[in-house]
Amino acid sequence: MVDIHCHILPGIDDGPKSWELTAEMCRMAALDGITHIVATPHCNDEFAYDRDRFTEMLGELSDSAEGKLTFSLGCDFHFSYDNIQDALAHPRRYTIGDSQYLLVEFSDFALPPTVKQDLLSLYSCGMAPIITHPERNQILLRQPETLLQFVEQGCLVQITANSVTGFWGSRSKQMAEWLLKREAVHVIASDAHDSERRRPVLSEAREAVTKLAGREVAQALVTHNPAAIVQDQRLPYQPVRRPFPRPIPAGESTR
Repeated sequence: MVDIHCHILPGIDDGPKSWELTAEMCRMAALDGITHIVATPHCNDEFAYDRDRFTEMLGELSDSAEGKLTFSLGCDFHFSYDNIQDALAHPRRYTIGDSQYLLVEFSDFALPPTVKQDLLSLYSCGMAPIITHPERNQILLRQPETLLQFVEQGCLVQITANSVTGFWGSRSKQMAEWLLKREAVHVIASDAHDSERRRPVLSEAREAVTKLAGREVAQALVTHNPAAIVQDQRLPYQPVRRPFPRPIPAGESTR
C-alpha cells in the first residue's frame, strides 16, 4: 500500500516530536503493509513550509525506516490566498515529489467565494488538486453537494483511513461512506500524526471499504491510485461519480 498523506517528519508541525517517534511510526506502517509514504508537512499560518529543508530530511527519514519503506515529499497545502499565489508562481514547490498532484486542505470555517476559479487557476499552471479529508471538513459536511461539484470540475478526493473506521465520529464515517457509494473517492490516506491515536495504518480502512465497495475498489484506493499519484501517472481507477440525489435519501444524511 501507498500512503500519500502522512505527517511523519519530526519537530516541524503537529506530527511526531522526535526521530524516535518517527521511527515508531515507520515500524507501524511497514507492519501494516505500507511500502511508500509521502511526507506531507503542513503549510499554513501556523507552520511554515521549507521545501529544501524537508527534502534534506528525507535521508534521515529513510534511515529511520531501516530500509523497510521508501519516501517522497509533498505538502498539506492550506487553501489560502497567499499559498495559492505562491503555488501559481512556483507550481512544483508544494506538489507530491515532482508530480502534478497537490494535496489541498480547505478551511473548516469558510470556503472562499472564488474557490472554483482558484482551483481552475491551479489546473492552468499544471497542478491537479486532491481535496483532503472532506469528510472531516465542517463546511463540506453541511454542503456535500459542493464537494461533488469540485469532483465534476476535475478535482480528486482523498478521504482519511480512520474516518472510514469511525475514529472521527459518526458524521465523518457517514460522509465517507456516502462519498464511496457515489464513486467520489479516488484515494485513501492515513493523515497520520503519531503511533497512538492518528496512526499510519491503511489496512483497517481497506477491509471496511472492501465490505462497502468490493476488494477491487478498496485495493485501488490504497495501492494502485496512490502509487500512480506518486509516479505522476494517470489514475488506473477512475470512479464515475453518480448523480447527486435531491434530497439525500433518509438514513444517508451527512448532516
